[in-house]
Amino acid sequence: MRLGGAAVLGVVLLLAVNAVVYHQGRALIAEPAEVRPAQVALVLGAGVYPDGSVSPMLRDRLETALALYESGKVSKFLLSGDHSRQDYDEVNAMRRYLEARGVPPEDLFMDHAGFDTYDSMYRAAAIFQVEDVIVVTQEFHLPRALWIATRLGLDAQGVAADLHRYRFEQRYELREFAARIKAFGEVAIRRRPAFLGPTIPIGGDGRATHDQP
Repeated sequence: MRLGGAAVLGVVLLLAVNAVVYHQGRALIAEPAEVRPAQVALVLGAGVYPDGSVSPMLRDRLETALALYESGKVSKFLLSGDHSRQDYDEVNAMRRYLEARGVPPEDLFMDHAGFDTYDSMYRAAAIFQVEDVIVVTQEFHLPRALWIATRLGLDAQGVAADLHRYRFEQRYELREFAARIKAFGEVAIRRRPAFLGPTIPIGGDGRATHDQP
């Protein structure tokens, strides 16, 4: 009986944590025309192909951020993703995509150690000295990203990058339940990312973060 009660209590707590992260984060999502101007659009990484081209999901994030830049909502990009191996590089794929669309390289900051959403937000504040940010990713991902951002001291808004339908959408949404609970724990203990390093203020020149032509 006691074990059953404890199990029920555990489920209730997990549901409550999930609801807190989801609803508090979701309240910070806005339409592109309604977001306040901010220092930077933080584009969270997603899959890239072996030839260096970006996946449909990542392309939509980049196009959404580009629209914010072209409308004057932001003046810089922070491209945060996984560049942990020489043969897998999300951030340079993002940079090259935006350069090909006409964005000056000095406006493109690269976070090579944005291995997950928590690390991206932590490093945005700690390494890049970001204060206010528009986070760009798909809607299923935004509530968690924004909740983490605000708990780490960022003045954050979010714009959803759902320009198309994607494969495995339901799988991503289900995975978010566990990811929101993990995020709650990471914020509670103030987990430090595996990699930090010297500060690179977002008000400077993004080419300081470039490692390839």
